[in-house]
Amino acid sequence: ARLLLDAPGDRSLKARRDKALLATLLYHGLRREEVCRLCVKDTRQQRRGVVHLRVQGKGGKTRFVPLHPAAGTLIADYLEQAGHAEDHQGALFRPVKGGRGDRPGSAGMTPDAIYKIVRGYSAALGFEVGAHALRATAATNALDHQADIAKVQEWLGHASIATTRIY
Repeated sequence: ARLLLDAPGDRSLKARRDKALLATLLYHGLRREEVCRLCVKDTRQQRRGVVHLRVQGKGGKTRFVPLHPAAGTLIADYLEQAGHAEDHQGALFRPVKGGRGDRPGSAGMTPDAIYKIVRGYSAALGFEVGAHALRATAATNALDHQADIAKVQEWLGHASIATTRIY
């Protein structure tokens, strides 16, 4: 996981976007489709003084996941360079074409694009995993560090705790 987070090495807009994207997947265990639905405003949700991600999950269910500080920093860095930090309704992660993704209302990335990004960086590191493997890594890491399984279930958006127990 650490190698994957370090894989987008330069300071280009694409590298910053990809690093923020990988951190969002690894620290929050989101599904590809959920990442695609994130808007800029979804990264700025305050709940009891803690910044959360507002995630639109399966079946139209909304859940709030505490924003990991490292992911929050990477997202802010990406938004600053991309120029769409104030486009609150716009997609958080956007394709990088022509150097900037700052047009208001720009379309977000597709689940397939996210899959290809994860697959590309992992293949360059000598192992090939998909985005769902990062979800499993996030869940396993949380459980390995004594997180309450019911909280992990809520965080992942699982309807049944039996699904969470797989991790």
